[in-house]
Amino acid sequence: MPDIGISLGVPIVARKGVSSDVLRHQGQRGGHDRALNPALDPARGSSTTVEASGRPGRHLEDTVKLPPLQPTRRSSRSVQTQRFVCLYLLSAMSSSYTDSFAAPFFAHVDASTAQYISELGEAVSIPSVSSDLPNHLQDIIRMMEWTKAYIERLGGECSLLPNPVKVDDEGNELPPILLAAFHADESPETKKTVCCYAHLDVQPASKEDGWDSDPFVLTEKDDKLYGRGATDDKGPALSWLWAIQAHRKLQVGLPVNVKLMFEGMEESGSVGMFEAIRMLSKEGEFLSDVDFFCISDNYWIGQTKPCLTYGLRGMAAFSVSVQCCEQDLHSGVMGGSVHEAMTDMVHLMSSLVDSSGKILVPGIMDDVLPVTPEESALYDTIEFDCEEYKKDNKVKTVSDKLVHDNKKDLLMARWRYPSLSLHGIEGAFSGAGTKTVIPAKVIGKFSIRLVPDQNPATIEKLVTQHLNTKFASLNSPNKMEVKLQHGARAWLSDPKHPNFEAAARATEKVYGLLPDYTREGGSIPITSAFEEATKMNVCLLPVGACDDMAHSQNEKYNKRNLVNGIKVLGIYLHELAKLTGPKPSACRCAELTDEELMEPGAFMRGFKCKCIM
Repeated sequence: MPDIGISLGVPIVARKGVSSDVLRHQGQRGGHDRALNPALDPARGSSTTVEASGRPGRHLEDTVKLPPLQPTRRSSRSVQTQRFVCLYLLSAMSSSYTDSFAAPFFAHVDASTAQYISELGEAVSIPSVSSDLPNHLQDIIRMMEWTKAYIERLGGECSLLPNPVKVDDEGNELPPILLAAFHADESPETKKTVCCYAHLDVQPASKEDGWDSDPFVLTEKDDKLYGRGATDDKGPALSWLWAIQAHRKLQVGLPVNVKLMFEGMEESGSVGMFEAIRMLSKEGEFLSDVDFFCISDNYWIGQTKPCLTYGLRGMAAFSVSVQCCEQDLHSGVMGGSVHEAMTDMVHLMSSLVDSSGKILVPGIMDDVLPVTPEESALYDTIEFDCEEYKKDNKVKTVSDKLVHDNKKDLLMARWRYPSLSLHGIEGAFSGAGTKTVIPAKVIGKFSIRLVPDQNPATIEKLVTQHLNTKFASLNSPNKMEVKLQHGARAWLSDPKHPNFEAAARATEKVYGLLPDYTREGGSIPITSAFEEATKMNVCLLPVGACDDMAHSQNEKYNKRNLVNGIKVLGIYLHELAKLTGPKPSACRCAELTDEELMEPGAFMRGFKCKCIM
């Protein structure tokens, strides 16, 4: 966006009206500073021109054309419209970037690569497995203490917050949450504040699982660093510390305030984090002055081109159980005389989705918005190769087939449409060899990845109704029960938000090209939690490649990604510092009600607040 030379004290006028549907859409995404969504559906809504007149020394009015907005069919809560345009204009008012910091910073990072690898090796050696708290709670705490000591050596303030939930469902003590702060060197009270989230726990791993090396010994091979947690998420987490360390060694002050929030239960549902976020977002608490959030816990869609992620699918995870008797039975003795639970389960599970991936539950697609030509065009420039995708995911040598054979349809199936996956059947025999048993009770596990406008509660009703109807058609006397185990809404942000634009400029500075703007098929519920609690924007800034094999055998982190990731995060801090205007977190304006939004002039009236005075 060009420099439009606008002063925050200048009156701002919307020359074209904006519908109340558009305004309601702006508020429903979980933050009142995330209004303009050109990448979501540029055809919807009306274009709005914002004028700035009265600039000192200029008699011609400066204008900037804002992209059209996308309405939604879902009802929404009231929205604080005041801040939208103010924040949208922040990036336009930044000064040009110089190489005064970048050149020595890049040289320092390159020269320190051996140190980073060594320290990542120390972190990987700590088996902080959150799914096995009885055996690894102390390892998670050790990882937290190791990181805390590192932060304090850098001059940061750090504490370990006791987990608000205290114990999990099995009575296991939960690990603490690490909170840290580094202040900008000059006038920190006036500087923007960014909070960087990461997690220090890992998935379980052992050599016997099929690893080529010990998963808890960082092993370098062909410029790749293999080890559990190398890319998910210890490498990215430490990269924030290494970026700050570089400022210290180069004697360059931090351009913004940096806060860190690292947890130890992400791989097991982030137990306690959601409560902590709500608690820490209250007035005067740790998160109350945060203006921007950044998370590096996802991955590029390819191996070479970086991206920024502005959307995540949600999830509804289900179990369906069928019981036919109180204990397992011998199939030779009882087979043919009882109604078997496993037979019912196979019918139920197969009724959910067909072999082409089409969801068979009636009503599931009702709230999915259609693709517009403008949205479709966004996929044209994304760098993605279907053949490489098959190779990376080990499909090439088995079926050599994907559900879709072209980039656009495949990415849409991964990102902007829901999908249903069958995960397994608990209680059924799954070991090697033969076991001729009739299971007494079996529990099928499946989940649906949700997209914006889909509500987990609505999906639960649809799935339950479908399975009840299907089970009734079997005329089975067995007992059946459906449970929603976990539900989370999808997340969708604005890739034109200043937070994203700062990340894009940092990426371009390091890689020499602008990133792709992507959505993810997976879910990171913590993203929505931050936005809903603080109303501030969250940017997903991945630093790892698509083939890093997080959660799988031989997880790795490319040396190139490690080095360039540190560079991107460091420059990102300086790009944030270039954003002018008031701190977004300082706004305390009253939200407009739905009724007020319906009144003519409400959109204009919303700008008369402390955000622009």
